[in-house]
Amino acid sequence: MLPDEMVKRFRVTDGDDFKLKHFDPGETCGLAIDKDEARELLQTGVKRLRELQERLFAEKRWSILIVLQAIDTAGKDGTIEHVMSGVNPQGCEVTSFKAPSSLELRHDFLWRTACALPERGEIGIFNRSYYEEVLVVRVHEELLRKQGLPPKLIGKHVWRDRFESIRDFEKHLARNGTVVLKFFLNLSKDEQRRRLLARIDEPDKHWKFDAGDLAERKHWDDYQGAYQDAIAETASKHAPWHVVPADNKWFTRLIVAATIVNRLEKLDPQFPVVDDEARKVMARARKELLAEDGKRKR
Repeated sequence: MLPDEMVKRFRVTDGDDFKLKHFDPGETCGLAIDKDEARELLQTGVKRLRELQERLFAEKRWSILIVLQAIDTAGKDGTIEHVMSGVNPQGCEVTSFKAPSSLELRHDFLWRTACALPERGEIGIFNRSYYEEVLVVRVHEELLRKQGLPPKLIGKHVWRDRFESIRDFEKHLARNGTVVLKFFLNLSKDEQRRRLLARIDEPDKHWKFDAGDLAERKHWDDYQGAYQDAIAETASKHAPWHVVPADNKWFTRLIVAATIVNRLEKLDPQFPVVDDEARKVMARARKELLAEDGKRKR
């Protein structure tokens, strides 16, 4: 798996001096490997992740919340598919958040995500999240006016207030045993253009093309500004952001996998210790099961 130093390179725990423009979407930390080597390295990480997840599930003390945010075509779905491919689905759930329903709009903006939080022992993955409320809603402010809020609450301080709510929410989660890992898949505008063209030019990718992605691309600079503020305002030690280069999918997946493994190893979940009474019960059960085998042989 990748060394801790490489993972730390993309971690943001304090937003005071954060500048998104200082993070290169094409960076690979000088890692010169081919696709087969990258695939093999990723499988090593996935295997280790599976081992740690089994212990997390058995211990049932901590939960892990993985938040994935990105510009269109940055590879959120592929990252989930490849990184979590070997994890037991019994202890992992992916929730994708689209435009809020009428029911969801009748609640506060954190409500629908709070309902989907992982239980103790589980890994929850948010494909988009409550951060949409300070990203897409900020870029398209007309959406804010459709949320049914009292007019006096959507003044000039609305984004400051939402950042504060998010910080408090994540602090609450950390205090109650949920480890929050946030990833921004940092894609360049040129690479997005290439991927959109591929969806048009390659027949087996036609199903991926959405004209709405092209419309959103026109707001590129607005989204970059919104991500800059969101990361700067909500990065913390208990809920860090990871600004992961996304121009090379293989590297994106390696960094995401290594980050999750790194955090789980620090938690070091353990299988529950079996007490003497439980051992006696198992001994009796073993004796009974072996006796069944003896009866079949007779």
